[in-house]
Amino acid sequence: MDVVVIQVLEQAGNQDPNIFKPAEQTLKQWETERGFYTTLYNVFSNHSLNVNIRWMAILCFKNGVDRYWRKNAPNAIAEDEKEFLRQRLIENFEEPVNQLAVQLAALIAKIARYDCPREWGTLIPRLLDVIREQNPLAQHRALLTLHHVIKSLASKCLLGDKKLFQELTVNMFNFILNLWNTYTESFLILASNEADTRQIQEALEKALLLLKILRKLVINGFSSPAESQDAMLFLGIVFDRARTCIECRKTLISRGIQMEVCDKFIIHLTKVLLGVLEIHPYSYIELIPKSLEFSVFYCFTEAGQALTFERFLIQCLNLMKGILSSTCNKPLKIMEETLRRPVKQLREEFFTPETLTEICSRLVTHYFLLTPANLELWDTDPENFVVDDGGESWKYNLRSCTESLFVTIFHGFRDVLVSVLVELMQRHHQPVDPNDLHAILLKDAVYNAVGLAAFDLYDEVNFDQWFSTTLKEELKIQSNNYRIIRRRICWLIGRWTNVKLSAELRPEVYKLMLEVLSPKEDLGVRLVASETLKLVIDDFQFNPEEFSPYFGTAFSLLFSLLKEVKECENKMHVLYVLSFMIEHAGNELNPHIGALSSYLPTLWQQSEEHNMLRCAIISTLIYLEKALGPESLQPLVVDVVALSCDVTQESHVYLLEDGLRLWLALLENTPVSTPAIMDLSKNLPALLEQSFENFDLCSHIVQAYVILDPQEFLRQRGAIIIETFRSLLGDMGTDEIFTTMTVFETCLCALHRQGAELIKPVLIHVFENVYNGEDPDKSLKSIIMYLSIMARILWLYKDIFIQVINELTKKMGGNETTETVVLGQIIRVWVTNMPCVFLPERRKLLALALCSLLGANSPPSVLQNFPLIISNIVETLNDMTEIDNDVYNIQNAIDCLSIAGKRSPSSSYEDEDHGNKHEQRQRRLDFSDPLTRASLRATLENQLLTLRSLVGVNQFEQLMSTINPEINEELKRFVSL
Repeated sequence: MDVVVIQVLEQAGNQDPNIFKPAEQTLKQWETERGFYTTLYNVFSNHSLNVNIRWMAILCFKNGVDRYWRKNAPNAIAEDEKEFLRQRLIENFEEPVNQLAVQLAALIAKIARYDCPREWGTLIPRLLDVIREQNPLAQHRALLTLHHVIKSLASKCLLGDKKLFQELTVNMFNFILNLWNTYTESFLILASNEADTRQIQEALEKALLLLKILRKLVINGFSSPAESQDAMLFLGIVFDRARTCIECRKTLISRGIQMEVCDKFIIHLTKVLLGVLEIHPYSYIELIPKSLEFSVFYCFTEAGQALTFERFLIQCLNLMKGILSSTCNKPLKIMEETLRRPVKQLREEFFTPETLTEICSRLVTHYFLLTPANLELWDTDPENFVVDDGGESWKYNLRSCTESLFVTIFHGFRDVLVSVLVELMQRHHQPVDPNDLHAILLKDAVYNAVGLAAFDLYDEVNFDQWFSTTLKEELKIQSNNYRIIRRRICWLIGRWTNVKLSAELRPEVYKLMLEVLSPKEDLGVRLVASETLKLVIDDFQFNPEEFSPYFGTAFSLLFSLLKEVKECENKMHVLYVLSFMIEHAGNELNPHIGALSSYLPTLWQQSEEHNMLRCAIISTLIYLEKALGPESLQPLVVDVVALSCDVTQESHVYLLEDGLRLWLALLENTPVSTPAIMDLSKNLPALLEQSFENFDLCSHIVQAYVILDPQEFLRQRGAIIIETFRSLLGDMGTDEIFTTMTVFETCLCALHRQGAELIKPVLIHVFENVYNGEDPDKSLKSIIMYLSIMARILWLYKDIFIQVINELTKKMGGNETTETVVLGQIIRVWVTNMPCVFLPERRKLLALALCSLLGANSPPSVLQNFPLIISNIVETLNDMTEIDNDVYNIQNAIDCLSIAGKRSPSSSYEDEDHGNKHEQRQRRLDFSDPLTRASLRATLENQLLTLRSLVGVNQFEQLMSTINPEINEELKRFVSL
């Protein structure tokens, strides 16, 4: 079989789809065959074969481990074959190809995650034995494998696995630590003796692998490193090793030797410290002074900075930030009192006013300065220059890192640092010579600091005065160098808008931002100005009427900017600003947005490979849909929804949520249904079944279709939609049940008898849940919605009600349970839960349905619950009846939920063009609901009179005597018997 497998593996690595696709299918078929993985082992362990074939064999083996190594996996690999493979995989560690050695190490680690140590107890001892040997290649490969195994085992989360890993750490930590010291010393000696570069590299690579292992062991292998003398010894050594290695790096560079592995080793030393600080902050307390001294030396002294490189600086700055964040904020609130004092004392001892002043000043005047590389990027690619990395860019970007540290340290030591920053601001706030680039860069840095610390400077800076006297004047200076300040002022205004900018100055800000948005201005400045405009519009103090004179100009300038920028992220940003304007301006922008509407189809086509830009386009379309209606946009909107909401399209993963919102906006604003809009509904069943993540949106879309065109929609999709809802009911939570029942209720209101027949398949579920409504696991909110559906069926379609009761009776026990018993239980749940219904319309519906039971052929279960039925109906009448002139009698009582009462929400706007098209249709549907025309008082009176004539006066009086006397008195005020 080996020869055949080798041929297929070779074909699988071919670039021709006609060759590699059949090969992949063949390999897929072999995955579950016995002996296949032994064959793969034979292939990749044969060093004489082509490297690509061996590579494919390892990849196939790794995929098989993922799918079939677990004992309970379908088609799992046989236990005897797995045992054979475990033995063979650790026999030889002399793989000559480094890339394959990495893949083999990862493969062994995957198996170790399942089997080590229980089924593969020999793995770690075997690796340690090979590491102790003098074979350099085997030792390196064993270290590489141990690193991947430890990394895999450290990631396991179960308590039992964590305990096993801690036991493993105790047994091997000292050995690994000593070996790491040995190889680190070897590297330093070889480097200082100007040994062969290959020897230096080899020693350092092994030291790096050992360091990676130590990092995982110290972070994940101790419940508290402070309790281990070896762990704390290692952490203490890290600082010395870092200092020595940085000096050694400089020496190597001076000899023309640039070792990437040396940089990695130094960075990984800092990763050890950052990891322990994050996971074990208590254990790190005693390392705080040494860490701060270390970081400050390399980041804020001339001597230290001369030795560093950017990634190392970032790590040291983040170490300072982590210490300040963990020891100054969160842990001080949760630490035991005995730990709070030393932490606070360490903080105060180190961060003296002099140290803080030096750090703050150096952050602003050194790290915040734009570099020549920044300015070159601005000149050559202004769009990429202004892109904000955002998120966690402080972990890898020096500028973001220094800004993040500045904010953290300023919050922690505001009392000391406010005066330092104010002094810097006063020193640099006046306009400077446009030809003095250094002065401009310093001013930009200071303005950056003032923006970052805006909230902390609230009481110290009179921003209104500063804006009026200086900033707006500086915006008018058109020198090329001064674009740096113009950009920073735009950003600064955006930062201070939500902090301290008076309403009187806002029109001036609008005017200035529009001037800066002029096409004559530098593109980098315009992009920042557009962001500031969004912040100003998005502020809670924003007054649309005040901005009204600027809407048209702002929209035109932003639209020009949108067409000009090329980068996806900048197009997204400008689109979001336009969306904000459309949302806030409404109809005022209608004359101006025709051009945008015409441009969006082109932009949609151009953004085929950029899903995030397409999300921004969809967001803009939602606002346009609401502002303009669908006439001019409908073809594009329909196409966008069709793509975004089709689960067979790969892009739906990114576009679905925004696409659903656009779909709903389309339905809510379209005046009439169209074939194209109706065709979109074919995607609804698959969307409902996909997950409950977007269930609410999908349900609202179904409801909007029912209200838009109930006959056509339910004819085309009704049966499958209802069946989809029915199949999901068992897995629904309370919120999903509420939403689903609301959809069913809408079907009943929109199509009456046809709607009742349509939802008939789910009524047995509804009735059963009411029947079991006394179960404590049943949500009251759900029970109320079930009762509402049941009440409408009982009130309007009693024959269907009786059919469902019969079906439920058969399901509950057939001959042993009668319809009367089932109905009695349902009524008991009904009258028990009805007082918890607070929506007046819903209470009226439940009361009318109860009235319908008090007529001909009322079963005994109804009469048994007669007092509670009457009590609930009377309480509902009290809640929904208005009394004229304070005369409490039947002649002056008006049902406030009937059309005569004029309080129906539907009748209030019956003839008014109020809200969007969907809301207008909803009001017409509410107005046509029989519920608004029915008088509960008259219905109750008629039903009681009918009941009296059927059962006779004596039995009727006996029934009436069972009613609470107070309720009886209330009843007499409403009905005349």
